[in-house]
Amino acid sequence: MSLTAIVAQFPVTLSIQRNLEIIDSVLEQTNAGDWVIFPEGSLSGYSTDATFLKQINHQELIRGLRHIQKESERRKINVWVGACINNDGKWFNTAHGFSADGKTQVYRKINLANHERGIFSTGNNLPVFELNTPDGKVIVGIQLCRELRFPEQWGWLARCGAQIILHLNNAVDDDTFQPVWKSHLISRAAEIQRFVLSANNAAPKQVSPTIAIAPNGQVLGEIVSAQLDILRVELDLSKVSNWYLDQSRTDVVAIKSNNT
Repeated sequence: MSLTAIVAQFPVTLSIQRNLEIIDSVLEQTNAGDWVIFPEGSLSGYSTDATFLKQINHQELIRGLRHIQKESERRKINVWVGACINNDGKWFNTAHGFSADGKTQVYRKINLANHERGIFSTGNNLPVFELNTPDGKVIVGIQLCRELRFPEQWGWLARCGAQIILHLNNAVDDDTFQPVWKSHLISRAAEIQRFVLSANNAAPKQVSPTIAIAPNGQVLGEIVSAQLDILRVELDLSKVSNWYLDQSRTDVVAIKSNNT
């Protein structure tokens, strides 16, 4: 099975309306069956200064999410966007997935950045999402931003059957770390032999590129810029493998989860 993925970056603002306009402009470039991934906080906006949460119009945010859901269904595409959202008085950093069949999936970031702690609540599990396509089911796992530094999370998702890891990122302002973050992403792909698609906020100094990586660690495409841009890549899911995972010495070191 193969599929076409679009990894999109743009300068994420604190205006939900502006972000939604740019998201729509990318969706206009899609074809039926495409998969599209946007950065962390791509709809709500995102900042390391948590006071930005006070500016979020929650009703406008919900309307934006519903709009993207309808567009995904109308265009028969799968879309993942980032949103900081308030649920029963608690803030969560989330990724929302909208599929061509009208279904919605949500991942809540479990490993918060230091500036998020005490402000955001954490998710408590690492789910995989089984999505229907005309050619069959595809299983994806989601990670957000600094979660690329925790390989056990990625390994768990792969062991749960994820074929693609979608990484919604918003890492900017210190591009001296760009080689490090890129190396992390390549390592995550190669060690679990999964496709990795990472969409970062477009900015003059990106801590990590927007990038697509094959299960053998080969870079399929990369963007480093401050502008709206997309990667369009073909993913041959027959390249996904458990060759290395099956060689893991689970009698010595094993990964287990408290997923409920």
